[in-house]
Amino acid sequence: MTTPLVRSAHQRGMTTLTLDSPGNRNALSAALVGELGQALTAAAKDEDVRAVVLTHTGNTFCAGADLRDPPDPRTLVGVLRQIVELPKPVVARVAGHVRAGGLGLLGACDIAAASAESTFALTEVRIGVTPAVISLTLLPRTDPRAMARYYLTGERFGAADAVTAGLLTAYGDDVDEVLAPVLDGLRRSEPRALAETKRLLTVRVLETFDRDAADLTALSARLFASPQAREGMTAFLERRDPEWVV
Repeated sequence: MTTPLVRSAHQRGMTTLTLDSPGNRNALSAALVGELGQALTAAAKDEDVRAVVLTHTGNTFCAGADLRDPPDPRTLVGVLRQIVELPKPVVARVAGHVRAGGLGLLGACDIAAASAESTFALTEVRIGVTPAVISLTLLPRTDPRAMARYYLTGERFGAADAVTAGLLTAYGDDVDEVLAPVLDGLRRSEPRALAETKRLLTVRVLETFDRDAADLTALSARLFASPQAREGMTAFLERRDPEWVV
């Protein structure tokens, strides 16, 4: 029997989806993205689900794309859109690190909270690609100047800077304490009102999907197939600097 990469649990109106692929630090493999899509579909249909909490095992929420088994960019676009369109709020609970494509998951969520020690980085440029597909959820919701810095440098930043940039809603020493009033508020809210309010809040994000998804998917596929990306990914896997580092 295959061990699930995404575990689902339900308590008091909240369905918690846990990314549970410690072998690759919850990287976005084709298998994990597929299971996450199935879990989101089930949550959308379940009338007992008031909201979804997206969290993780281990010290990494998501390490980005699995370079050994990357998902089809179109499939990743579909899962990101599922989160945005889900007729129930999706809350990210981060108690660890987030890299590259993992930030796209945060951007898709309606609310995102992290522990104070969490770190973030958009490392795509360092392996010869660009944050193409995840821009669909990130750019409509974040500060352009902050994203310009983090997109172009690939540098690591902390939870406080992630809040300032608009990537996170809040952070604290204990992420569950930060989320307690959020989850209480969701439990006190009428489901149809939540769905309609979410619809109001996601208009701009969905407009970005409608306008840019095809072009960004093509860009992602083209760059990942390039010689520069092959060198960057090989260098990453071999734990060395790529040839362009000066």
